[in-house]
Amino acid sequence: MSLDLRNYELLWPTALFSSEGERILRVSGGAWEDRAIWLMTEALSGTTAVADFEEVPRQTTVIDHNPWTSEPFDSGLKTGPDRRDWFTELVDRSAELRHAVEPRPYWPQRRGSGLSHDGSTPRDSRRDFARILTELTDHGYLVEVFGEECVDDPSELPDPSSVIDRHLGIPNLWPLSPESWDEDTFYGLIEVFHDLVSRPRKREWHNWNSCGWHHSEFHNGPARILYRWRVNRLLRQAGIEYELASEGEDLGRLVAVTDDARSQLVHCVLSDSPPDITAGVRHAVALFRGRDSSVDSKRSAIFNLARILEERRTLLKDRLGKDEGALFEIANRFDLRHRRADQRGEYDEAFLDWIFWWYLGTVELTNRLIASRRLA
Repeated sequence: MSLDLRNYELLWPTALFSSEGERILRVSGGAWEDRAIWLMTEALSGTTAVADFEEVPRQTTVIDHNPWTSEPFDSGLKTGPDRRDWFTELVDRSAELRHAVEPRPYWPQRRGSGLSHDGSTPRDSRRDFARILTELTDHGYLVEVFGEECVDDPSELPDPSSVIDRHLGIPNLWPLSPESWDEDTFYGLIEVFHDLVSRPRKREWHNWNSCGWHHSEFHNGPARILYRWRVNRLLRQAGIEYELASEGEDLGRLVAVTDDARSQLVHCVLSDSPPDITAGVRHAVALFRGRDSSVDSKRSAIFNLARILEERRTLLKDRLGKDEGALFEIANRFDLRHRRADQRGEYDEAFLDWIFWWYLGTVELTNRLIASRRLA
């Protein structure tokens, strides 16, 4: 079969939708259909995909009868595509799905009146973040930590404000009141909810007294990927130069935004460093790119990288010759490592940025040299 994907729009990262879909296809029995519908309800805009899915026959195999018992049995012969075929193709072709985009500004926004639609002011960014949390809450992403009301279970639920207070040290933040948040509270909530969200992979409707949906089988991995994707997109649209880190010691914490090339360098070094230097690299990156990064923390980050390179100095000398000395001369002559009286200490903070990225790039180079030597 060949699906017409033009009417489907993704609300999720493509890779996340694909991985969750593949997981559902590994589920046996009839339970997979409810999970597929739940995934499409969450990850695709509107109800078109779910409606199309439900129009496809559940089973398209020929049902025959046993001549000895007259009982029906599945012959194993398919007469056409069924729902599993339909959903399998959707998942396999997820890279072809286009992402939903914000609508073009309406008349009030084009005329400069009404609320800002693009998140250009801090207050709008706070409201937009609160809307993201409301949507995630409606989809059960906070049930694992906040609990879920049920007419059959009168037990007392945790107080959300107390849960947040234990993490952030600020009381009375639930229900959400974005108009009351200062910058530190806003950024703190962004980081806290990264650690609290958890995606329910299963939901069941409770009919009794119109109780509603109940969510279960929680997993924080997919939830945090989706949360970072949505929040980071919001921050970019608002012109806020921070993003939630997707890896490293500072996973889920706001860090300074860098260009794509340096982001890729950080990813390579964090992913490919051997175990003996992994902790040092992670700590150096966290010190350097944190939202509260200072001159001293950047100096400490450089010190951690310089120590790694010092341990690999023989390798550098063998491959670079006498030029390897220049790499350490900067660290030794300037007020970076030893803090001696004869060292230079008056320099712009941009100098620290330059040294950090130079040293991190050199760590990545030595990782590749070591890997190639092992393969030789």
